[in-house]
Amino acid sequence: MTDPRDDADLTAAAARAAALRREIDHHAYRYYALDSPEISDAAYDALVRELEGIEAAWPQLVTPDSPTQRVGAPPSETFAPVRHASRMYSLDNAMSLDELDAWFDRLGPDVLERGCAFVAELKIDGSALALTYVDGRLVRAATRGDGVTGEEITPNIRTVKTVPLRLRDEARPASAQEALFADGQRGDWPSVEVRGEVFMPKASFERLNADQDEAGLAPFANPRNAAAGSVRQKDPAVTAARDLSTFMYQIGDPRPLGLKSQSEALAWLRAAGFRVNPDIKVCNTRERVKEFCLSAIERRHELDYEIDGVVVKVDAFALQNELGFTAKAPRWAIAFKFPPEEKTTVLREIRVQVGRTGALTPLAEFDPVLVAGSTIARATLHNADEVARKDLRIGDTIIVRKAGDVIPEVVGPIVGMRPEDAVPWEMPGRCPSCDSPVWRPPGEVVTRCTNVACPAQRWERLGHWAGRGALDVEGLGYEIIGRLIEAGLVGDVSDFYTLDMGTLAALDLGRRKKDGTPVLLGPVVAAKLMANLDASRDRPLWRVLYGLGIRHVGSTVSEQLARAFRSLDALSVTTEEEIASVEGVGPTIAASVAEFLRNPDNLAVLQRLRERGVRLSDEGRVAEARPATLAGLTFVLTGGLEHFTRDRAAAALKEWGAKVSGSVSAKTSFVVAGEDAGSKLAKALELGVPVLDEKAFASIVETGEPPAVKGA
Repeated sequence: MTDPRDDADLTAAAARAAALRREIDHHAYRYYALDSPEISDAAYDALVRELEGIEAAWPQLVTPDSPTQRVGAPPSETFAPVRHASRMYSLDNAMSLDELDAWFDRLGPDVLERGCAFVAELKIDGSALALTYVDGRLVRAATRGDGVTGEEITPNIRTVKTVPLRLRDEARPASAQEALFADGQRGDWPSVEVRGEVFMPKASFERLNADQDEAGLAPFANPRNAAAGSVRQKDPAVTAARDLSTFMYQIGDPRPLGLKSQSEALAWLRAAGFRVNPDIKVCNTRERVKEFCLSAIERRHELDYEIDGVVVKVDAFALQNELGFTAKAPRWAIAFKFPPEEKTTVLREIRVQVGRTGALTPLAEFDPVLVAGSTIARATLHNADEVARKDLRIGDTIIVRKAGDVIPEVVGPIVGMRPEDAVPWEMPGRCPSCDSPVWRPPGEVVTRCTNVACPAQRWERLGHWAGRGALDVEGLGYEIIGRLIEAGLVGDVSDFYTLDMGTLAALDLGRRKKDGTPVLLGPVVAAKLMANLDASRDRPLWRVLYGLGIRHVGSTVSEQLARAFRSLDALSVTTEEEIASVEGVGPTIAASVAEFLRNPDNLAVLQRLRERGVRLSDEGRVAEARPATLAGLTFVLTGGLEHFTRDRAAAALKEWGAKVSGSVSAKTSFVVAGEDAGSKLAKALELGVPVLDEKAFASIVETGEPPAVKGA
């Protein structure tokens, strides 16, 4: 029998959880929709933590629309197609006030004479979004797509805090029944599709691009692209980290809600819990509309989000229905687009900067000029081909603007104002950081420095070498590496193996104690780090190859090369054609490897590694002597294994000759499924691929014997 006290505890917990959800929803609404919080962030966080505690103790009380469930869905492999309740039309554009007047004229004198009102809304430069609510709860989020069919992105949009997971009861139509859900939410809502824009605030965009640069990745061109890419991430946790926001502005079918105009719809959206742009104006004349448009142009740079125009709509839905649609757009709405802001200045220099991955990027430096609300004096030119295409020369008078009103961009030169002595620019043949020869791989537009000891690449290369996928030096993170560089203790990866206990223990971490003395690494941490560095001297050859950071050479290619050549000495004297003949390598990767091994600076680093005890060969390793008993079999790993990391599990299978793939197909031999296995497990079951648990996998790793398959 169930202890009645347990039932009482559960009942009390359910009541408290429902109350907390209502309170959290209320404060989230005040903060995100109204921008008028009633409590501090700390008090809000305390409410969320209390709810998390209750749901952890009573998992059966967790609801899909709980504030704690913003992130929680597993990564998705694909985005399913979604057909919208009604077509999401695009808008016709008015590129000037004259064209806006022409649109007013097309509405006809009878419309204007009937005292037609217009709603003027700022045009958010983001990504269109459709949200579907059933019984007041969010059930689906989709992109615009082609207007008829979009892509489902529900798990990602659930992470965006300005999107309510359920509608506020204050907005529930009076005609709906008075039924209540168990947690107090009223029932029998009509199904509603809400439309709007998901966008990235300017400050968030700048932080994201700074993170991209820090990771050696290409920056996003503008906030719109960043927002669109963020909502289509396979992992919702990535979307959650991108700091997105929304403005909602339309209801797919407002009739079940009893709404009669766009202005009423906007008020309903705000009451329902959505964030609605506060900068909206109902105008009774075309002159008032044009005044709003001109004001928006002047104020656009003061906003913390990007806009690229003003959307003007006929307010009354009855009149919208009379006006109808053309084949591609509503007749009752128009988008007044802002003219691009371009300025002229003088190009003083094209300077080359070296990124952490060795990419040489030309940078235009010009006389400072005020563009789109801020002063700019430089802009990336991307690569040598782009400079040649635009025919840019030092001394040119150039046109500059901000792409997406954010990223400085050189449009091109005014050739008629070019100085007579101006000459075409060329990419330097040597690295401006280390003076090593540079290399442009065939078929690529990026020129690169291939010197492993190049100062401009040093921090990233050193961190890559110590990373888990390479030499796996636990405890040697980027912070410590940065301090070692600043102290002049390491310049390339071979210098890690000259460090001693005393030097590491005395390393200044750049922080101060209360008494003002520096915080040092200390003997305990130094001892562990020395032991881990020593252990890394004997890693398999593939880890060394991967750790060197050779262009195009990932862990899989490193394993193939190590298996084929067995030592760096053998690889160094092999022809490019022989390298290309290795399975999974090919000419592009072979050219990159050969170029790396031709560089005398790189060869010097390899020699120092050898002299300092780092093993550059797999000769004599026992593990390589294992028979290839699993040759011809392809395994896929999914979910978490208790006793194996993903890298270790894959390496163990490969030691017996198996192939490890990242995707399931009809050719997959076995899928190894751990905890929280997701879409790969589902695909295996759909295709009839045998699935192994961790116990069966451990037996394979230990014996090298392929598992028996029923019916075989």
